[in-house]
Amino acid sequence: MIAATAAANPDAPALRMGAARLTYGELESRAERLAEKLRSLGVGPEVVVGVALERSFDYVVATLAVWKAGGAYLPVDLEWPAERRAFVFEDARAAVVIGSGLSIEVRRELEKPATSDITRENLAYIIYTSGSTGKPKGVEVTHGNLLNLVFWHRRTFGITAQDRASHVAGLAFDAAVWELWPYLSAGASVTLADETTRTSPELLRAWLAAEGVTVSFVPTALAEPMFQGQWSASALRYLLTGADTLHKYPDAGLPFQLVNNYGPTECTVVATSGVVRPGAASAKPAIGSAIANMQIHLLNEKMQPVAPGETGEIYIGGTGVARGYRNQPELTAERFITTAGGRMYRTGDLGAMLPDGQIAFHGRVDHQEKIRGYRIEPDEIVCVLARHPKVATAAVVGVGANSNRQLAAYIVPVSGEVPGSQELREFLSRELPEYMIPSLFVKMDALPLTSNGKLDRNALPEPGPANVLETKAFREPQTPIEIQMASILGELLQVDQVGLDDNFFLLGGHSLLGTQLVLRAKDKFGVTLTLRDLFMAQTVGKLSDEIERQLIEKLNAMSEEEAGQMLAQMEIQ
Repeated sequence: MIAATAAANPDAPALRMGAARLTYGELESRAERLAEKLRSLGVGPEVVVGVALERSFDYVVATLAVWKAGGAYLPVDLEWPAERRAFVFEDARAAVVIGSGLSIEVRRELEKPATSDITRENLAYIIYTSGSTGKPKGVEVTHGNLLNLVFWHRRTFGITAQDRASHVAGLAFDAAVWELWPYLSAGASVTLADETTRTSPELLRAWLAAEGVTVSFVPTALAEPMFQGQWSASALRYLLTGADTLHKYPDAGLPFQLVNNYGPTECTVVATSGVVRPGAASAKPAIGSAIANMQIHLLNEKMQPVAPGETGEIYIGGTGVARGYRNQPELTAERFITTAGGRMYRTGDLGAMLPDGQIAFHGRVDHQEKIRGYRIEPDEIVCVLARHPKVATAAVVGVGANSNRQLAAYIVPVSGEVPGSQELREFLSRELPEYMIPSLFVKMDALPLTSNGKLDRNALPEPGPANVLETKAFREPQTPIEIQMASILGELLQVDQVGLDDNFFLLGGHSLLGTQLVLRAKDKFGVTLTLRDLFMAQTVGKLSDEIERQLIEKLNAMSEEEAGQMLAQMEIQ
């Protein structure tokens, strides 16, 4: 298809970057010359070629040349540590690596292929994703898998030679595949963003307008702050997003349609897609419905379909389901399930079927948190937080271990409007039960992202006095119980001044110190606090209220003489 455009319209722009242009004729001739070199080295069907290049015209030329030679390309991120790059090349058994300036390193001896003809079943590319064992795993995607994505995309979004697409995704992220081939196969042009622009919501929004981009993919974490507020005149028809859970709805009056997309790398970038209409619905936006030739199955633990509206694990079947994992037959058999109905990929994601046929996404099985015995889906909390007028974007994770586990919300405020933690707690408490209210709210300038544009949970900072949003101005303890409790906390935590709203855990408390606090409260007031009480009431004020409640309960059950003796004993202490 690209060769046909090059023959019919050789001067049509294929790639743009700043003032530079690469025409279809130039793309075709450069890729053909490089393909000839690769064929001479033995590259052919099922041979893997590593591509270690920065975002550039050379990168696109190299990947196209690998296909022309009959091989499969393996993109790597130059920001990866050298050890990770070496592991990926070795694990994928890359025979050749194309490096900076289109230098070529031959890694393995190869026989010359008898032919470079390829079929739908042959390997097109390998993308490495993080593995649960700590080592990345390579997903093998065929030409048939990719063609399904290309043709669905071109039909759905009406792609023609007049369109301009953007190229902003990380090169080792499968969305980069989606940003190139549906457009180049249609004769459209692709504009490459520089590294600074592609990671800044403000710069990216201005760049899309200035470059006249008509269809753009932007990772969710960047897209959410981008589609809020006013847009200047723009040629943009569709803003496509995905990679993380979408929590916000677009404002009314935007000049483009927002499309939410979902799909693991193992299912060729996109498995479901749907337009998100402006609104402020209580539920987070859906992930759409299955794309052409794909099927979504929501199954329980026994692999039986759940009823409409019930939550089940998402299994994906259809033409886009990849071949499997590189050199990992056991993991492939575990995640790629063969049934009487065909092959399905088990995602580990949770979803429910909505009445309109779209899928509501309920997060990952392995991102759920168990706090004080309650199983919690953090995305449900983020969905409510995202509707606060002072919150641009947010993330919620569990911090601490075992009995000291608690929820922390990381907040990126709307410019110039920083909410207080008490304000956020009160806002959340209108819709969420107490056990789902985060204990800590951490202010961030921006959420940390991986090179693929996804939320980097491991890079979120530890909550502490320097970054946690304050509740209110310092309030002095007033009642005798409050004064005594502030003194106990100060001694235990070695803090000179403890206020009524100070949080035991934020001041450095943990479950071991919590046990000592419970014992001291019993000695001082004769009441029986528990660690659960401490998790439920973490401030001096709330703990004092609980002690007072228990004391009143005890007093009501006593005779006048017993009550007098107890009060006298407390005064002595």
